[in-house]
Amino acid sequence: MQIIHGERIGKSATLMVGCAAIIFNEHREKILLTRRADNGRWCLPGGRMEPGEDAAEACEREAWEETGLRVKVCRLVGIYTDPNLVIRYRDSNTFQIIAMCFEAVIVSGEIGLSNETTEAGWFTPGEIAKMDLVDHHPQRIADAIANREAAFIR
Repeated sequence: MQIIHGERIGKSATLMVGCAAIIFNEHREKILLTRRADNGRWCLPGGRMEPGEDAAEACEREAWEETGLRVKVCRLVGIYTDPNLVIRYRDSNTFQIIAMCFEAVIVSGEIGLSNETTEAGWFTPGEIAKMDLVDHHPQRIADAIANREAAFIR
């Protein structure tokens, strides 16, 4: 996965709906991140919404697939769109993302890895600030930490 920035570059891409999960530890001091297998960067668990799913189901499925944890969505952190950012995958498909970021709580399971993830771990905001995160996730993390009642629209 490659992230490309450019003035209204989204005009040259296909729209894709996705989601990401913010999963705090029990004391809300750390956030679960995964390292992507395709580019080695850290990110929130998440991915594409599939036909026939609602947004919460997609988020819960993606978290399970990437971490081995069953989660339950508890609130919408924000909706994120950026016409100046696209994601290009190895197959050359290029997408402008419409992403929903949800806070989720762990229902069951143990942290594991998948064919999409090479590492997973709990990190404080200070540790996260020093990590190589995918470009569009720091804002989502900051918004989740803000713990605002109303969802952000960015």
